[in-house]
Amino acid sequence: MRVLHFYKTYFPESVGGVEQVIRQMCVGTGRLGVRNEVLTLTRQKEKRDVDFEGHKVRLLPLDFEISSTGFSLAAFGELARMAEDADVVHYHFPWPFMDLAHFISRIKKPSLVTYHSDIVRQKQLLRLYQPLKHRFLQSVDTIVATSPNYMASSAVLDRYRDKTRVITYGLDKTIYPEPDQARMDKWRARIGERFFLFVGVLRYYKGLHILLDAVANTDYPVVIVGAGPIETELKAHAERLGLTHVLFVGALDEADKVALLTLCYALVFPSHLRSEAFGISLLEGAMYGKPMISSEIGTGTTYINIDAETGLVVPPSDPQAFGDAMRTLWDNPELAQAMGKRAEARYWELFTAEQMAKSYTALYHELVANHATVALAQVQA
Repeated sequence: MRVLHFYKTYFPESVGGVEQVIRQMCVGTGRLGVRNEVLTLTRQKEKRDVDFEGHKVRLLPLDFEISSTGFSLAAFGELARMAEDADVVHYHFPWPFMDLAHFISRIKKPSLVTYHSDIVRQKQLLRLYQPLKHRFLQSVDTIVATSPNYMASSAVLDRYRDKTRVITYGLDKTIYPEPDQARMDKWRARIGERFFLFVGVLRYYKGLHILLDAVANTDYPVVIVGAGPIETELKAHAERLGLTHVLFVGALDEADKVALLTLCYALVFPSHLRSEAFGISLLEGAMYGKPMISSEIGTGTTYINIDAETGLVVPPSDPQAFGDAMRTLWDNPELAQAMGKRAEARYWELFTAEQMAKSYTALYHELVANHATVALAQVQA
């Protein structure tokens, strides 16, 4: 079974939630006999191939961007050529250029799209994109929603219920590095024994301004891991509030991130918009047995974090409620520990990469079999 993944960014050049999910898909299904390739874009000027954790990544030069949507003229021909050698083409939505490339490259192979998120912010351009988007979603064989919560709350997915199924994200803890004692001691000495942790790209929908406002009148240590387009803005906001107990540590390597996940008291995840469709770093917190605080935005975040069971869930864009939740966990260590244990148990029950890989591998085989059946019927007719 040969599967071609197509998405705008990927390892080793880009590290984010969707990239992590594709990585876990490729590694997990690879163990089940699937040969994966990833076609993606690069800001470098030359086309190149990279071997990454057992699968090939082909990077094509990015020509230009419109509203964060990358375009590459070379991708049209490359997608067509690579699809010829694939049994299944696996798209990752949203990326409007991908929809265009699908039609221009005349892809006829079995296809599916993992629907990672609605498009939330680009209201004006979204109206122009709507016809192409729906034509694309109609054309693929199957759409995969990443949580029952998102499938239930997405108006777009509601139009395609007959061809949509749910396969949740999954993580493989064994591919995360084990931090050495020196690294653990370094962070413990720098931060202390108890702190709240945020991990993620610093984007508008992550709601970090809410977190900063929530701790304005407290002394809870907060560590923010990540870089991104609003980093300068957030640091300025923290400085205005006088938040000396909030530490921005920038983007870290995996070993440092795992050290902080291991050491932290609880994970905070203040995302307040539906652009946050799932929350991979939230799931990483559960995987490491941490209680979580998140907001109810009708997406997968509340499928990971169950209020009063694995952590606390508060209304979005409510610094007071978020701060109250932080106080509840901070003042009740036994409650926090119990929630963390239940969070880890839920990870093992629902969110392992092995489960995700088995589900996708079965879907790939189903799509190929269905196409073969249709082709045979056409020949016989």
